[in-house]
Amino acid sequence: NDSLHFKGYPIYYKDKLYLRPKMLTDNLRFAPGNLYNEQDVQQTYSNFGRLSALKYTNIRFLENQVGDTAKLDCYVMLTKSKHKSVAFEVEGTNSAGDLGAAASVSFQNRNLFRGSETFMIKFRGAYEVISGLQAGYSNNNYTEYGVETSINFPNFLFPFLSSDYKRKIRATTEFGLQYNYQMRPEFLRTMASASWSYKWTQRQKIQHRIDLINIGFLYLPRISEKFKNDFINKGQSHILQYNYQDRLIINMGYSYHYNSIGGAIINNTIASNSYSIRFNFESAGNIMYALSKATNIRKNSDGEYAILGIPYAQYVKGEFDFSKNIRIDRRNSFAFHIGMGIAVPYGNAKTIPFEKQYFSGGANSVRGWTVRDLGPGSFVGNKNTNLLDQSGDIKLDASIEYRSKLFWKFQGAIFVDAGNIWTIRDYDNQPGGVFKFDKFYKQIAVAYGLGLRLDLDFFILRFDGGMKALNPIYEKGKDRYPIIHPKFSRDFAFHFAVGYPF
Repeated sequence: NDSLHFKGYPIYYKDKLYLRPKMLTDNLRFAPGNLYNEQDVQQTYSNFGRLSALKYTNIRFLENQVGDTAKLDCYVMLTKSKHKSVAFEVEGTNSAGDLGAAASVSFQNRNLFRGSETFMIKFRGAYEVISGLQAGYSNNNYTEYGVETSINFPNFLFPFLSSDYKRKIRATTEFGLQYNYQMRPEFLRTMASASWSYKWTQRQKIQHRIDLINIGFLYLPRISEKFKNDFINKGQSHILQYNYQDRLIINMGYSYHYNSIGGAIINNTIASNSYSIRFNFESAGNIMYALSKATNIRKNSDGEYAILGIPYAQYVKGEFDFSKNIRIDRRNSFAFHIGMGIAVPYGNAKTIPFEKQYFSGGANSVRGWTVRDLGPGSFVGNKNTNLLDQSGDIKLDASIEYRSKLFWKFQGAIFVDAGNIWTIRDYDNQPGGVFKFDKFYKQIAVAYGLGLRLDLDFFILRFDGGMKALNPIYEKGKDRYPIIHPKFSRDFAFHFAVGYPF
C-alpha cells in the first residue's frame, strides 16, 4: 500500500488513489480531537454513501489508552465501485393502439474527474406504425432519434458560497443536454434543451430541487400541407397554432418534497402510516421579456417579442400534491390523495406550451377515462385532433383507495377518483372548457373501480379497471350518471402501470 498525508489526515491506498484527497476529507463530519458523536458518524456514512464512485463504506473505532485518557483511533475504509458501465435497452410501445419498438444504448462513468462525478451519454431510436390517418399523407410511420448527456457533481457548484455552507447543504449539481429528432407524417420536429440544476436532501425526509435554468428550443422545418389545411390554417385550435411554430422556452423553478418516513420508505405502503407533500413552482420568459422591453425590440406579426426571429414562452406554473396512507392492520390500509395545479400564460404568450399543459384521465388520474380523454370542463373532445385540444391550464385530482393484501405477492384495491382540467380563457374550439367558480364543481368527473397489484418488492405492477360514475360532458339526464345506467363498452377503461398511482 502507498500513503499520503493531506491536511493532517493519513490516506492509505493500493496501486492508485481513485478519489482526490479533498473529496475524502470534505465528506468527514468529525476531526482529530473531537468528542465522539454518533450523529456525526452516521452523517459521515451518509456523505460517503452519496458518492457513486464508492460501493461500500465501513467506519471502525479502536480504543487507544493514552495515560489516564481513553481515546479512539478511527479508520474509514472505502471500497470503490465499478466506475464504467454500458447498458442496452429494448422496449415495445403501444400509443393508443399504435405499436412500435425502441432501443437505446448508454455509457456511464461514475468517477470522471476522480471526484465521484457521474457522466452519462445515451443514444435512443424508436419506430412506430401510425394508424387511423386520413388519406393525403405521404407515409404512416413515426421515427425518432435522440441523444442525451449529463454530468453530475456531488457538490454545490456555485460562486460566492462559502465552503462551510456548501459542506452543510451537500447539494449535487447537474448539467444536461438533450437533442431529439422526430419524423411524423404530419411534421418534422427537432427539440433541443440544456439544463442546470441542484438537488439535495434534508434530514432524510425533505428533498429540494432548484432548476437554475432550463433552455428548450422547438424547431419545425416541415409541416404537411394537409395537416396545415385541416387543423392549423382553419384557426380553430389555439393550441395547435401555438405549438406548431418554432418556440423558445427559458424557465427556472423550485420543487419541494417531504415524506414523513424519509429514508425508511418502502414499496409496500401498507407497512406504516405516512404522508407526503409535494410543491413545485416554475416561471418562464420574465428575464427575456424585461430585456425585450428595455431594448424596445419590434414584435412579430402575432404580437410576440422574438429572439433571432424565435418567439419565447412566458408563464408561471404552480402545483401542490398531498398523499396520506393510514394503516388499519398489517394487511389493510386506506390511501388518500389530492393534487391541484395552475399555469397562467401572460406577457409574451397567450397560451401555455403543450408540454407544460395539464391532461386528465389515465392510470394516475381519473381512471374511468383513458389518458388525455377527459376535459377540459364539459368539453366533449374532437377525436380528429388526436386529443391535442383536450388540455388545460388548471387541474384538480382527488382519490381514495382501500388496499388489501390478498395472497402471495398480490394486493387488491377498491378506489374512487374525481377530478378534471379547465382552461383559464374561453376558447372557441373548447366550448365548456373555461373555469368558472359557479360551474366548475358541476364539471368534476367521478370514477370508481377495482385494482390488482403484484408487489415484487423493488417495483409494483398495477392493473386497474375504472368505470365512469359521473360524466361532466352531460349537464343532466341518465347519461350524466353512468353509475346508475352503466354501459361497459362506453364507460370502462383499463390501465396498466408500474408503481402506485400516489
